[in-house]
Amino acid sequence: MATVLPTYVEARLSWRARVREMLDREHILGPLFITPALLLILLLVAYPFCMALYFSLSNAFIGRPSQFIGIGNFVRLWESDAFRQTFQNAFVFTGAAVAVKLVLGTALALLLHQRLWCKRLIRGAILLPWVIPTALSTLGWWWMFNSLYSVVNWTGIALGLMTPPGPNWLGQSYYAMAAVITVNIWRGLPFFAISILAALVAIPKELYEAAEADGAGANARFWHITLPLLKPVLAVVVLFSTIFTFSDFNIVYVLTRGGPINSTHLFATLSRVVGIDTGRIGEGAAISLYLFPLLVFVVWAQLRFVRKQAY
Repeated sequence: MATVLPTYVEARLSWRARVREMLDREHILGPLFITPALLLILLLVAYPFCMALYFSLSNAFIGRPSQFIGIGNFVRLWESDAFRQTFQNAFVFTGAAVAVKLVLGTALALLLHQRLWCKRLIRGAILLPWVIPTALSTLGWWWMFNSLYSVVNWTGIALGLMTPPGPNWLGQSYYAMAAVITVNIWRGLPFFAISILAALVAIPKELYEAAEADGAGANARFWHITLPLLKPVLAVVVLFSTIFTFSDFNIVYVLTRGGPINSTHLFATLSRVVGIDTGRIGEGAAISLYLFPLLVFVVWAQLRFVRKQAY
């Protein structure tokens, strides 16, 4: 018994030593850490994407077997007035929202980079639109844009900017598009501001001091120092924001459900209506993937631009 116990202890210690030695090896520890994230990507991204690609190339309909039809769904979509309107809406919505977020986000980041009273509190408050759940915050905006008790209309009328009773924000085409763009800007602005602020903090102060010593004013320092050094970060932020804005669903679905008369439908909301509400899964999948090749090209072009700026 006296000899068995030390042998058991030695075996256990040697087993732990072998495990510790294996974990110290980079070619073992690296894949071990990556595996959980890889599994999540495969289950939550790759598998749904492959299923959507399969459905988009078939005439899948709820309750009946599907057949392969190739790109028939993609070609047939252009016969739909709702899809053509959605195609236009997506570019108007994304272009306007991203452009305004870029300008306001840069201005807000420059402001937060200055010496402000309660700077940390202000930075935390700015993150609230990004942190609050989208559906919950959009419900608040739905109440503010409501035609019966709109806070926006009441404020505009009180300031003399509108004539009573004010516009029907969610019931008229142009006003509805303006409303969803406004909410998207409000929600996405913190992402731009904080990302650009992080890049501003990383710019060496010596560059500004040298430029100021040479007589460069605030505008010259911004255009010749700040903006060139921000270009790689701006490209990445615009890239992510473009993808997120093109695929936006919650804001439009909660505020307008794509109405009035398809004037605010985006690819995600129209795909949901066609694929789930009407049961035409194949067409719905084709709508959701319609801009995928274009987005891949945009990603490739912007990443190439970032790589050139870095080197």
